Amino acid sequence: MVPRKIFFTKGAGRHKDELASFELALRDAGIEKLNLVSVSSIFPPGCKIITKTQGMKELKPGQIVFCVMYQNRCNEPNRLMAASVGLALPSDKNQYGYLSEHKSFGETEEKAGEYAEDLAATMLATTLGIEFDPAIAWDERKHIYKASGKIIRTTNVTQSSIGHKDGLWMTVLAAAVFVP
Repeated sequence: MVPRKIFFTKGAGRHKDELASFELALRDAGIEKLNLVSVSSIFPPGCKIITKTQGMKELKPGQIVFCVMYQNRCNEPNRLMAASVGLALPSDKNQYGYLSEHKSFGETEEKAGEYAEDLAATMLATTLGIEFDPAIAWDERKHIYKASGKIIRTTNVTQSSIGHKDGLWMTVLAAAVFVP
């Protein structure tokens, strides 16, 4: 089974119970009615990116669905946290791409998203034989990757939040959901 479609989503939830905060994050992301199975991070060749609205129309409540999902939880007041999924697509549509997962404390949504995007692009670049210096900044590597003509697109979906001031559980999640 190779998925032909994928959509990206994110969510956040807060509750006094840890599991309930996760459920609320799933609801916020709009994927709470699915039985989610986490898989590793290969973007299938020829897979089409669709909107969450389009994807959810093709899925049924209770359906077992594969996804690349990352989450982060805490109940520490005022703690900044993030969860992100990055994507890197090759220019050759017959080649697979990469999805990456990243979670962090203390990083902004933008910084966590860039990290996940960089990670996916770096994994794809090494697969495609693109030479680069891993010590240079992401913006410079991004230019090298795209200038090679082998990587056509990179992006990310990221959710961040700050821990509740009274210590309630907070969950953030980001997901790439495969549509069979």
